[in-house]
Amino acid sequence: MDDALKQAEQRQRAASELGFDWPNMDGVWDKLTEELEELRRAGSDAEREEELGDLLFMLVNVARHLNIDARAALLQGNEKFDRRFAVVREAMQRQGLAMTANNLPQMEAAWQHAKRLERA
Repeated sequence: MDDALKQAEQRQRAASELGFDWPNMDGVWDKLTEELEELRRAGSDAEREEELGDLLFMLVNVARHLNIDARAALLQGNEKFDRRFAVVREAMQRQGLAMTANNLPQMEAAWQHAKRLERA
């Protein structure tokens, strides 16, 4: 994934240096929305894979435009997920509930609790 993130950024920077880029964030947000909608409408596995690739590519572009290191942001997102999921696991264990889809409402409640804890 690191290589793919780096390759996407390199391609985007090269295109930008040749003038193929949005002049402001409005175009970037519009393109991101377009790619997300194309993924939602994709009908086959192959189309979904292609559209997901386009969306991921565009997310790297968003990061570039915001001067954010996409790799670092993804690593932070992974760490945040791990922290919050640990709270979910602990809550489920305390309640004596299994981590199964049948208990998704309780897991979601614990997830929301974890988010509130981080913000406090």
